[in-house]
Amino acid sequence: MPWSTRDTMSLREEFIALANHEGANRRELCRRFGISPQTGYKWLARFALQGVAGLADTSRRPHHSPAATAQALQQAVLALRCEHPAWGGRKIARRLQDLGQGCVAPSTVTCILHRHDLIGAEASTAAQPWQRFEHEHPNALWQIDFKGYVDTPAGRCHPLTLLDDHSRFNMALRACARQESVTVRVQLTEVFRTYGLPVRINADNGAPWGSPSQPGQVSELALWLIRLGIRVSFSRPYHPQTNGKDERFHRSLKAEVLNGRSFTDLGQAQAAFDRWREVYNHQRPHQALGMATPASRYRMSERSYPQRLPDIEYGPHDTVVTVKALGEMRFQGKRYKLSSALRGLPVAVRALSEQDGRYDVYFLHHRLGQIDLRED
Repeated sequence: MPWSTRDTMSLREEFIALANHEGANRRELCRRFGISPQTGYKWLARFALQGVAGLADTSRRPHHSPAATAQALQQAVLALRCEHPAWGGRKIARRLQDLGQGCVAPSTVTCILHRHDLIGAEASTAAQPWQRFEHEHPNALWQIDFKGYVDTPAGRCHPLTLLDDHSRFNMALRACARQESVTVRVQLTEVFRTYGLPVRINADNGAPWGSPSQPGQVSELALWLIRLGIRVSFSRPYHPQTNGKDERFHRSLKAEVLNGRSFTDLGQAQAAFDRWREVYNHQRPHQALGMATPASRYRMSERSYPQRLPDIEYGPHDTVVTVKALGEMRFQGKRYKLSSALRGLPVAVRALSEQDGRYDVYFLHHRLGQIDLRED
């Protein structure tokens, strides 16, 4: 099968990065990238012999790598470090700019210093006095959100972002025309087919994830994720830091891609997003990862995207109730409001042990809430 029409070299490099991880299921990876095993092993063999240059379709090899720091600029970094041994990446980068010797990111400066053994382990530890919480394994938690919007002559562009909590690997950076459930579902389906399913996805309480007026209420999009076996969680209202890593990703996207730029349409914006996503995942050193790249920490999920949604089933001791048209359920003569997205679907009412009159209400593994028959 052919490669996707999306940037072919980007896809090949991403395929190589994931396939070369220890224990990677290469045949499964080929299936997710839409290529035959023969094609996958051909590119792996070329990469082993020639590196990234071997992934090109032709022999038109660039004279230089645009992402590489110029040798003269690297020498200027080293000279300033020798002159000021206590200076770190931020001070050196700013001084180089003030001297008119070039603009370079502080993270790039730090990477150069590491490569030349000018930053020891003690200095690295001192520069990171605290460690942000992260999940222990890739795909344990993904964070998803829209990054505001960008105006174009063809209409608004809403960047959809999806980030792995452990590795900061970006699975999706898509230029969307609307912030709708159907749009997100299409994009997530593509991601799931490539990278597999996560254990949990966290989103804020706004549309299309949830209900801003009733925090925690499930939407049609959330129900689809739950049926796929994914745990869905919502950020605390007015606390964007709950999705902190994706918010930090938005800051980088704004600073490095959106600021000072305009796009004619969604296609031009998507091209810029694809280029920057490649740099972010595979080239840009990440301070929170010890200057490693997100791709070096990421592994694809072992849970594949299913061909069809699993059936809705509950335990033998559950009381199964079908939700009515207005999103309400009736239980023991009383009505309870759940969510209009649940209309026509079965939910389980599960008695709490040793607490007569109190019940939890579930949709599959997702707890919707609790009802108390002792209340008037």
